Amino acid sequence: MAQIIIRQLPDEVHRALKAQARDHGRSAEAEARAILAKSLNGDERPKAGDMIADIWSGADLTGVDIKRDRTPHEPPNLE
Repeated sequence: MAQIIIRQLPDEVHRALKAQARDHGRSAEAEARAILAKSLNGDERPKAGDMIADIWSGADLTGVDIKRDRTPHEPPNLE
């Protein structure tokens, strides 16, 4: 595998990297690898929230009053 050295990394960025790594339970080096991989490889699958936002992006809902159905639902019979 290739190796890289990052020079002149600002102290605040290094501190943020170490804090994020600690939150994720891994080393700063592993966190940097994960950040680079996610940033460069991306996630090719569309996310559900993005798909829903795309569906409703052109909808003009001004003046639309949507009522919530509060009727209790029947629990499924799992027997």
